[in-house]
Formats: sequence, C-alpha cells, structure tokens
Amino acid sequence: MPPLDSTTTQLIIWAALGYLMGSIPFGMIIANAMGLGNLRNIGSGNIGATNVLRTGNKAAAALTLIFDAAKGAVAVLLARAMAGEDAAQIAALTAFLGHCFPVWLGFRGGKGVATFLGLWLALDWRVGVACCLTWLVTAAIWRISSLGALFAAATSTLWVIVLAQTPTFVLGVVLTLLVYWRHSANIRRIRAGTEPKIGQS
Repeated sequence: MPPLDSTTTQLIIWAALGYLMGSIPFGMIIANAMGLGNLRNIGSGNIGATNVLRTGNKAAAALTLIFDAAKGAVAVLLARAMAGEDAAQIAALTAFLGHCFPVWLGFRGGKGVATFLGLWLALDWRVGVACCLTWLVTAAIWRISSLGALFAAATSTLWVIVLAQTPTFVLGVVLTLLVYWRHSANIRRIRAGTEPKIGQS
C-alpha cells in the first residue's frame, strides 16, 4: 500500500465516488439503448460485455467492454489527480466493488473483468497491458472469456512484482481474490467442461 497522505475525509469521498462510478451499469444501458432487451433475460443474465456479446451485437459488446474498463480507469485517474496515490487505490477497489454490487441493480452486478483491466491500466499501465495480453492470449487459445479473466487475475500480482512502479501489491492480491470469488460458478463449469465459449449462446 502507498503512504496514507490523504485525509480520512478525502479517502471516504473517493471511496464513495469510486463506488458510484463503478456502479454505472453500462451493459444494461447500452443493451436497452440499442434495443437488445433486458440482459437479465439473456444468456447468463450478467451485465458485462461477454453476456452482451450473446445478443449477437458485437458493437454493443465492444462498447460495454470499453465503458466498463473506462469507469475503473477514470475513478483511479481522478482520485490520483485530485488527492493522491492512496485515494487512487481506494477508488480502484471501490470502483470494482461498485461494478460487482451496484446499488441501482439491487447489488447484483457483473464479474468485474473489464473494470479490473481498466483500473490496472490507470494504476500502472505496464501491469494493465500485461493483464490485457494475458487475457487475450488465454481467451484466444481456449475461447473461454472467464478462463482469460482468471489467468489475468492470477498473474496480476506477478506482473505487479516484476513491472509495477507503485506499491500496489496488497491491492493486487485483494482484487485477485475478488475476481476468483466472483467467478466461483465459472470455475465449477470450467472443471465440468460446461463453461460456454466466447460467442456461444
């Protein structure tokens, strides 16, 4: 963790703002705006880009991926610019939690993969790029989005040790555990050989 240079009030404010930014359900918003229906009734019922892709609309899925990643990155960058590195890491964590547990959707959100990648790109672009490449390579080989997410999360702490220029190890471990917790059902399906592949309904 970085030194706690911000005041308690600043940290609380950025924790709240990070959560609110992370809780914006872009998948639901984009699907509704493009007439794709209610994501809760499609595929896994998840609000993320992978489930949006199951509607068959690649543009909507791409937009969801971009906006879900951007909200994590924006939370980090704003907190860093207006408070400091400690606030940036707090905002990163709460943005991830906001995506997974948005108050607007009864705390039933997504798995947080795009937000995870976006906030890492903002926290330390070297780690973020490494995580993105890990996801891409894994997903390209096995064609399973959740497996890519699990590999990216599992290796993120390694990338932090090797590449990071800021003290983000503790945050990295916490985010990795959260990603695995959110993917517990996916892990069971991967083991059973029943996890849907990318683009599969």
